[in-house]
Amino acid sequence: MAKMERDDASSQASPENLNALGEHALSYIEPGFTVGIGTGRAASAFIRALGRSAIKVRAVPTSEESAALARQMGIELCPLKGEIDIAVDGADEVDPQLNLIKGYGGALLREKVVAAASRYYVILVGEEKLVTRLGERGLVPVEVLPFAVDLCISRISALGLRPRLRVDNAGKEFFTDNGNLILDCVVDPIADPENLDRQLRAIPGVLGTGLFINMAHEVLVCRRDGQLTTLKRNARLGN
Repeated sequence: MAKMERDDASSQASPENLNALGEHALSYIEPGFTVGIGTGRAASAFIRALGRSAIKVRAVPTSEESAALARQMGIELCPLKGEIDIAVDGADEVDPQLNLIKGYGGALLREKVVAAASRYYVILVGEEKLVTRLGERGLVPVEVLPFAVDLCISRISALGLRPRLRVDNAGKEFFTDNGNLILDCVVDPIADPENLDRQLRAIPGVLGTGLFINMAHEVLVCRRDGQLTTLKRNARLGN
């Protein structure tokens, strides 16, 4: 899977900090849980920690990449059926209300499905992913039906965004695991992310957006000095 990185190496969370996040997230996991596993650097750190822990769970992967890593770590996989006890994933932006932008890794649609099916949704990020307003890093990914890509580009442009088709490392169209395309929409900081999400999803051919509004229950943050902090919404594991 091709990925899009918006940070240079110096601003990304270190592997050690990501590993600390992954290990800490194990405190949310109980034997017998069905666990949604995300895609990306932070999610991979959690998958590795979960595999090393030998806690017996079943996992619902959000991408072929995370499925392959889970198999490698000896984690049992299962299809999505009904509710998931907890999902653990990363994010590309987190605002003070715990709204997110996701999808730089290309798995946004399955990640949103798994998040919606989860009773509790935990996000792991380095401090560099915290923003005052969503859109500060400049992009909102949108997954679209290939048949409708030109229409989607036109309608998204009419909303004032600047969509561009994601390509892979060879310069060819990037296809998601679902066989769809991604439009990376250049944005300024977003005044009303919930309304923008609604407007985008109303466009025929748009299958999902990277705006995850009111979905995260808890965000675990690794500060640059290695300190872990927790940001919470009013929710409780098991509700």
